[in-house]
Amino acid sequence: MVQIETTSRTYKIAAIPGDGIGAEVIGAGLEVLQALQARHGGFALDVEEFEWGSDYYRRHGRMMPADGLARLADKDAIYFGAVGDPEIPDHVTLWGLRLAICQGFDQYANVRPARLLPGIESPLRGVARGDLDWVIVRENSEGEYAGAGGRVHQGLPEEVGTDVAVFTRKGVERVMRFAFELARSRPRKHLTCVTKSNAQRHGMVLWDEVFAEMAGNYPDIATDKVLVDAMTTRMVGRPRDIDTVVATNLHADILSDLAAALSGSLGIAPTANLNPEKRLPSMFEPIHGSGFDIAGKGIANPVGAFWTAAMMLDHLGEGEAAGALMNAVELALADGEAFTPDLGGNATTRQVTDKVLAALNGTNA
Repeated sequence: MVQIETTSRTYKIAAIPGDGIGAEVIGAGLEVLQALQARHGGFALDVEEFEWGSDYYRRHGRMMPADGLARLADKDAIYFGAVGDPEIPDHVTLWGLRLAICQGFDQYANVRPARLLPGIESPLRGVARGDLDWVIVRENSEGEYAGAGGRVHQGLPEEVGTDVAVFTRKGVERVMRFAFELARSRPRKHLTCVTKSNAQRHGMVLWDEVFAEMAGNYPDIATDKVLVDAMTTRMVGRPRDIDTVVATNLHADILSDLAAALSGSLGIAPTANLNPEKRLPSMFEPIHGSGFDIAGKGIANPVGAFWTAAMMLDHLGEGEAAGALMNAVELALADGEAFTPDLGGNATTRQVTDKVLAALNGTNA
């Protein structure tokens, strides 16, 4: 356990580095958070680290202990690295840890911002800072990842596998309400609903209907509805027309990866898995996954973990500290020297971290 000196506001944080580069970026994130609180004061983080993940699975046959959720339940937030191992089936690692936490703590709103940070160029031609500034809200508790379905006649020629997308009115309404409120907080006040209701005529049509009903309660929010395939072309061809987006678990998962790539790299992108009512802890994780191809090389991009940490601080009510952290990240990136290989540079995780620490301290790295 890492105990950082207590001040008037202390938050209990569970750190779960997980697999691959997760340990590298979460370690960097915790270092930056410690420096941030030492410099800005007013709050402290009581961090407890949990060594759960694929190595734990190899030893115990499960990704986390049976009482894992109970051990996390009293935390104010969870800082999560990554999950996934090339030697263990993906559905085992995902359902055994990340989804078990997301669903167990009803983290139904997954929030994934994407924007061009200073010094980073989008692969899209002619797109400048401010032209690409999106937030994608992903329904995070049901839909295509509800886990309903099964397999029968396994190993036989007539084998069948089914996955059933489950959409409840309650589930759709609450994530739509969250998305409308988020859109209201942004300057453009525009919300796009993404579905595939021309082909999926039940669950997706329910989404469309609930969106139309909900829009009536938010006359100040401009809205439009786009099919998911058309949305990919809009993201590439008309990025300035997008502000806040709400979509199902699967569609938003895919679109947010595209958004991260268009804003420079998956390595910079953050995620918040929110229980908006704060009845249960929320979880914050960079988007990039376990990155086993670069694990141990010291070149993982920690920016996604830093941005994720800023989202965690904001959720905890420490908006000033969150802003200071993002300002330091932007200062560190501005001259292009803190670019890891995913951004076309040669910087290491250590060098990027040092650059952000220097920016926090008002010095040059």
